[in-house]
Amino acid sequence: MILVDTHAHLYSEKFNDDINDVIKRSQDAGVERIYMPNIDSKSIDSMLELEQNFPGYCIPTMGLHPCHVDKDFEKELYIVEDWLSKRPFVAVGEMGTDLYWDKTNFELQKKAFIIQCDLAVKYDIPIIIHCRESVAETIQMVADFSNEKLKGIFHCFNGDLKQAHEVIDLGFVIGIGGVATFKNGGLDDLVKGTDLQHIVLETDSPYLAPVPYRGKRNEPSYVNEVAKKVSELKQMDLDEVGKITTENAYRVYGNV
Repeated sequence: MILVDTHAHLYSEKFNDDINDVIKRSQDAGVERIYMPNIDSKSIDSMLELEQNFPGYCIPTMGLHPCHVDKDFEKELYIVEDWLSKRPFVAVGEMGTDLYWDKTNFELQKKAFIIQCDLAVKYDIPIIIHCRESVAETIQMVADFSNEKLKGIFHCFNGDLKQAHEVIDLGFVIGIGGVATFKNGGLDDLVKGTDLQHIVLETDSPYLAPVPYRGKRNEPSYVNEVAKKVSELKQMDLDEVGKITTENAYRVYGNV
């Protein structure tokens, strides 16, 4: 089975001691590519070092995570834009909105969201959207942006089936990760009711490890467990799940 992990923060310090082993396990598990969403200026150097050490395998993106948006967010976005102007990146992200940790910065998050959408359109690349406890608000922002070139992934999607169809109608795909394997993850109906053509797989490593690794550090090889759960829910052959979701990932990011 061939898989792609569309979302893994491999530059996290949690991988400092054994990154080579993590990559080896990923390769052995059939993961043929890992996409690494940037979160802020502090993560860029370590992310690009991984790209250099594992060329064509660890693929970086460039963006500002909503939880790192504050009163100085424009300085961070200048750095994002500078990097996008200097070399190719496959996506803008991880960007978006988050009403779980802090509701006071939402207006700033919305401004950062629009600026990053503009950058994605300018460079004709997708966006990777984070929307924790802000799915409806984020869907509306994408709809209001109203640019047919805007595309990408609603990462770690936790909305309902109706919202998933709204996202798909906007030209986006749904990122499904370890939460789908949780007993009370709430994603069974969503996965069953969404055509596999609109789903990509992810781990969000080192966070949200799937069952049977829940509570431990997540890593890209565990995307296998997500694929197994999707296969079970959709009553499809596991290899077919891997094939289709991998094709979907490359359709979004470009198979470069």
